[in-house]
Amino acid sequence: MSIALFAVTEAGRRAAAEVAGPLGATPHELDELAQLWPRLDGAVFFLATGATVRLIAPLLADKRTDPGVVCVDEARRFAVALAGGHEGGANALATRVAAALGAEPVITTASDAAGSTGLDELVGLLGATVDGDLAAAGTALLDGAAHVENPLGFPLPPMPPGTGEPRHRIVITDRVPPAPATAAGVTRLVPPTLVVGIGSARGVPPEAVAAVLDRLRTGPGLDLRAVRAYASVDLKAGEAGILAAIAPAELLTYPAAVLAGVDVPNPSEVVRAEVGTASVAEAAALHAAAELGGGAPVELVVEKIKGDNVTVAAARIRPRGRLAIVGLGPGAADLRVPRADTELRRASIVVGLDQYVDQVRHLLRPGTEIRASGLGDEEQRAADAVALAAKGHAVALIGSGDAGVYAMASPALQGAGPDIDVVGVPGVTAALAAASLLGAPLGHDHVLISLSDLHTPWPVIEQRVAAAASADLVTCFYNPRSRDRHWQLGAALDAFRAHRPPTTPVGAVRQAGRPGQRVWTAALADFDPGEVDMLTTVVVGSSATRMVAGRMVTPRGYRWTAAPP
Repeated sequence: MSIALFAVTEAGRRAAAEVAGPLGATPHELDELAQLWPRLDGAVFFLATGATVRLIAPLLADKRTDPGVVCVDEARRFAVALAGGHEGGANALATRVAAALGAEPVITTASDAAGSTGLDELVGLLGATVDGDLAAAGTALLDGAAHVENPLGFPLPPMPPGTGEPRHRIVITDRVPPAPATAAGVTRLVPPTLVVGIGSARGVPPEAVAAVLDRLRTGPGLDLRAVRAYASVDLKAGEAGILAAIAPAELLTYPAAVLAGVDVPNPSEVVRAEVGTASVAEAAALHAAAELGGGAPVELVVEKIKGDNVTVAAARIRPRGRLAIVGLGPGAADLRVPRADTELRRASIVVGLDQYVDQVRHLLRPGTEIRASGLGDEEQRAADAVALAAKGHAVALIGSGDAGVYAMASPALQGAGPDIDVVGVPGVTAALAAASLLGAPLGHDHVLISLSDLHTPWPVIEQRVAAAASADLVTCFYNPRSRDRHWQLGAALDAFRAHRPPTTPVGAVRQAGRPGQRVWTAALADFDPGEVDMLTTVVVGSSATRMVAGRMVTPRGYRWTAAPP
């Protein structure tokens, strides 16, 4: 992403220097603006909004191609998304600039200000072409007065709750409307779902190809703007008539041996004898759709249509449900990664432990369905999230720390099939949160071990503890102690006492990043397991770990350098 920074005062230049690194941006002089403008993704002006408006007004052309523009005031109190809020990314850029400067983002786009899903965002997610009054549809959607029809089953973000009789229909479709033109009060979003396969004789004229392509529209009623790609056998890679008819689109081509392995409803032995595969149009459409879909379901929606020495067929890439597995970090809002917030707003259904849902409830958009449950229901939550995504919903499954570390990702992915798009959002796990408070105990090789025997037999855990102790690894214990499991931590520490000096530091952090946080250390010989509970993470140092100025430090090298005086 190319982001330019513009400042004219000393205070503005200092602020620009602070955000350059976090944004990956470059400071420029104002006289470079016109030359840079066509190549920019974003521009941040450390100027008054009025001055910035006068500078960019002659350059504005189209909100779909103009860069997002953000203004920062001289006192660096506000980062204002001035132009290109959605399409240009100014809203997101203002949020990033504000975070870097400790300022307040000012976002006036109606959907963002209201916390609702905007139509511009929906169009962007679908990559759709638009038919109809986008502004009227967007206003109706924001007002809760739009009815969204989604027959193809895209996993949509939450829609604003309805407020009464809808005054506008928003239809997501890859088919042409029944009437010649879009009716008033109806806006069509046409996503790129289709792949068209083409086979032809040598020297086919472009008019013949165009004529049979048009029959996809007039017969089956497919909207050709929904075509994502055209495909054929590699023998047709340079077929001038096909290339001219589909221009400026490209033609994907595949070897005949590849297409011969595709199961089609209308194979032809004549075609097989000619090109080495019993199908070109149908097989190319299905194979390219499967390749482009990345595992999404594919269906042949139009079997081959014969024209004048040319055949075409069309396949559809079916949308898949979406499952975002989101780690919320240790609890503090500023330790939750920004992508987690984005995925929470993207999901129409959020599944999680009730106390974790409460942490992020304020981030969820109006219309989001919440499925919260209590402790002990982890496997059921994972199964529910997968089942909902398999039905085509956009689902976020949340957990604390990192979802992949003793958390929800593993049980969810055990049951998630190829019919689901899975997005993983990393979080700050307990080991990292605790280590940052203790000092640098994980500076060299380390291991994470859970002392909970709910899913792992204690003899197995005991073997792993003994191995970590004998290998001289720094060891971080998750789930170290509970009311019913009160002796395991003591037994684990005894195993370490057989391999570590008695002065080896042991650190503990309770409620890292949350109210009631407590951090303490003690020598291995003196550490009291009775001070630990399930909300605590325990870190046992290696033989090289030392206390330096009250902090646990494990050196990066194999030799401990002399400690500072």
